[in-house]
Amino acid sequence: MYFPEQDTHLLNESEIDLLRIHSLETFGTHDGPGIRMVVFVQGCQFRCLYCQNPDSIDIHGGTLVTVDELVSKAVKQKAYFGKKGGVTVSGGEPLLQRAKLIHFFDRLHENGINTCLDSNGRVLDDHTKELLDRTDLLLLDVKHINPEWHKKLTSLNNATTLKIAEHRESTGKPMWLRYVFVPGWTDQEEYLHEWAKHFSGYKTIERVEIIPFHQLGKHKWELMNMQYALAETPSPTTEALENAKAIFSQYLDNVTIK
Repeated sequence: MYFPEQDTHLLNESEIDLLRIHSLETFGTHDGPGIRMVVFVQGCQFRCLYCQNPDSIDIHGGTLVTVDELVSKAVKQKAYFGKKGGVTVSGGEPLLQRAKLIHFFDRLHENGINTCLDSNGRVLDDHTKELLDRTDLLLLDVKHINPEWHKKLTSLNNATTLKIAEHRESTGKPMWLRYVFVPGWTDQEEYLHEWAKHFSGYKTIERVEIIPFHQLGKHKWELMNMQYALAETPSPTTEALENAKAIFSQYLDNVTIK
């Protein structure tokens, strides 16, 4: 695989007032409700074949930024957030810096700013639970319902991701589910039914987003001299996407294609 397994312990617990980030987006409209400041953190243990930001995987990359600086930026943009917007932390994988994000989200709440976490659900421990308590909205990426296919796609299984969904449901706090639709990888109808049926009894799911696969991240793989396994994979057809939406809608409400 294109990066070896990395020890993420220090990424989570050292220099508690510093977040290692990949990039920052202002006026984001794709990662949660309303207008949002989106903090893309550095480091990820998943090795998704379709990753559009492979430069965000290495835990030693990115830039160290203080929580104070990020809070200050968010406060300056607060007027644009309105009633629905706020700050989203995405990745990479935010849960690899979960202890630091507890502090960050506390500071945001002190300033009346909504918090959103976009996660693949890699880690579930006490720090994760504390962070989720401070997370107004969880965007959970459930990349495949079948463990074997999930491992083929990401190099890891989906057990912890599903446990995080279960934990979130138990708290009664809202979440959105996300599903990247990749021809030949995540488009099998039997697994689309299984995926949606798995969550059909959940009360906290406010929205389900089907995200069409695209080739916009291909150039990053090329720039990093890494083999891109999905270089010849086409974007899904409108018909295939609508079919997936119809299947999900048999079990879940408010299903949308991004």
